[in-house]
Amino acid sequence: MGPALHSPRGCVTPGAMESGRRQSLEQLKRALRQKTREVDVLHRISESISSTLDLEDVLKHIVEVVVEVTKADACLLYLLSNSRGELILRASKNPHPKLIGSITISLGEGITGWVARERTRVVIPSNASDDPRFKFFHNLPEDRYQAFVSVPVMAKNEVVGVINVQHKRPRRYQPDELALLSTIANQVGGAIENARLYDEMKRKALQLHTLSQVSETVASNRLLEDVLQLIVTMTAQMMNSKICSIMLLDQAAQELRIVATQSLSEEYRRKPSLKVGQSTSGRAVQERRPIVVPDVTRERDYMYPELARKEGLCSLLSVPMLNRDLVIGVINSYTSVPHAFSSEEIKVLQAIANQAAIAIENTKLVEKSFEMQEALEVRKLVERAKGGLMQAKGISEEEAFRLMQRQSMDTRKSMREIAEAVILAMGIEKRAGLKRP
Repeated sequence: MGPALHSPRGCVTPGAMESGRRQSLEQLKRALRQKTREVDVLHRISESISSTLDLEDVLKHIVEVVVEVTKADACLLYLLSNSRGELILRASKNPHPKLIGSITISLGEGITGWVARERTRVVIPSNASDDPRFKFFHNLPEDRYQAFVSVPVMAKNEVVGVINVQHKRPRRYQPDELALLSTIANQVGGAIENARLYDEMKRKALQLHTLSQVSETVASNRLLEDVLQLIVTMTAQMMNSKICSIMLLDQAAQELRIVATQSLSEEYRRKPSLKVGQSTSGRAVQERRPIVVPDVTRERDYMYPELARKEGLCSLLSVPMLNRDLVIGVINSYTSVPHAFSSEEIKVLQAIANQAAIAIENTKLVEKSFEMQEALEVRKLVERAKGGLMQAKGISEEEAFRLMQRQSMDTRKSMREIAEAVILAMGIEKRAGLKRP
């Protein structure tokens, strides 16, 4: 029997080599499975987000895929606002739907704002609220979760949003899991930008259509009440208003009162008049400029915060209605969630307000013209009736007028009705006299 085989120190036995090969093979298989999974996930994302340009649908698809891939208990997607540089919650899994669009975070604020500002992800395996960057936001699910991952969403080397993933229990996130999440965030950035451009294009088309409709309405022969009601209805649709209203200025009393709104709330319709300078609308008239209020329920100078809470009102844009140098009133646009009114929205609403002011002034001129014609006709009738009385009764012009005036007061009829009655009576008497032999 030959000598036993043995390995000198530092040499690898055939068994160890076989074991190492098996381990390497398993690692390669795991890596292949992971890459296959990544490709599959990215393919699904590409298919889902390329099937629509609707921004809300794109964001919903992204959240659904992220939750499935990470087995998350909650997922929130914030988009960076173009107008104010704030992050706005636009899609999520688990928060109440009313929170969508109502949660805003400044750049650098909390973990989410820090990620957007620094353009780098944050991974917290447990006790997320203990992180010094953490900031508590009422009603947000991330405030009740242990593990937390936040990744920036990029498009053309610019941050367009942030994706937050949370788990209820502490969790050690694997490198490949984090890499996939970052890859997803980078891939969806372009899709989000395309959807936002499409969304903006639709919004501009609606604005142009609304302005065209308002112009047609102003040029129509409809009654003023109908014109104003159509304007607030179309404006509310364009601005996505919870309530849109027109308040006209009583020049003598220097008060603003609601004359048109698309709101069905009787309490809002009966809201008391405002003096010029009072509340937001009164200031817009006094200062002759648009005024924006982020939240009317917290605005010190807003006069009806309790009514606003009851009606579910939040942000307000109040624009004066100007016709040349004359202020006619204001148009108010309320939202149900916090909204940063863009300069474009303000300009469009100002254009509508000015067209409404022209419609009101034109209607007043027409009404005044009718009143003048009516007054002229009445004067002619009174003069004719006076002449008949003077001739029939042999009285002076002043006596004839007083006689008609007393008759008007006694019978509570207008001078026109009295004059027409006198002329009719004289006509009957004249015809009767002609028939006598």
